[in-house]
Amino acid sequence: MDVEKALLEIAEIRGHVARSVEFHGYGPQALVLTGLLAAAGGGAQALFLPAPGEAPLDYILFWASVACLALAVIGAEAFRRARRNHGGMANDMLRAAARAFAPAGLAGLFTSLTILRHAPEAAWMLPGLWQIMLSLGVFAASAALPGMMTAVAAWYLATGLACLTYASGPDAFSPLAMALPFLGGQCFAAAILHFAYRAENAKERDR
Repeated sequence: MDVEKALLEIAEIRGHVARSVEFHGYGPQALVLTGLLAAAGGGAQALFLPAPGEAPLDYILFWASVACLALAVIGAEAFRRARRNHGGMANDMLRAAARAFAPAGLAGLFTSLTILRHAPEAAWMLPGLWQIMLSLGVFAASAALPGMMTAVAAWYLATGLACLTYASGPDAFSPLAMALPFLGGQCFAAAILHFAYRAENAKERDR
């Protein structure tokens, strides 16, 4: 029992440390790549889903596939960088990062399914809602990221609200409603991380 209690205490300490230490797992290059994926997705939507309002399920599945590919890119890079930058704390840091984004991701998933099942006529709102959900996820994760990342959360909140305001009627399901916000937001986040990591490396060299 004493050993089990000690192990639990160690796990709690490691979890607390993982939540309080800045996470260096997100790679700027991977974020730029996911922004380019969103832009490519917008182009593909224009070519292969010319009338998404008539097939909201196809629209959701298409962008869900793009999102899963983006998550795979970010996740693979985060795993590699966490191993390099956090050593023995890598798994704890990765779990803490996943927990920060999980509520927003699940909320986006269940909101999409609910709209598709019970209010398909409101599916045009999904691009804006997805961006707002991502904004909440970035806000939740920002405690373990450079301070300027809250500006990225604000970006996605603003673009999500703009989509709900303007991307309706004839502009509903516009490819630009997904491509432009995510291209801009991911590149913005990549720039913040790039300069934050460079500044931190410069400080370490000066020590």
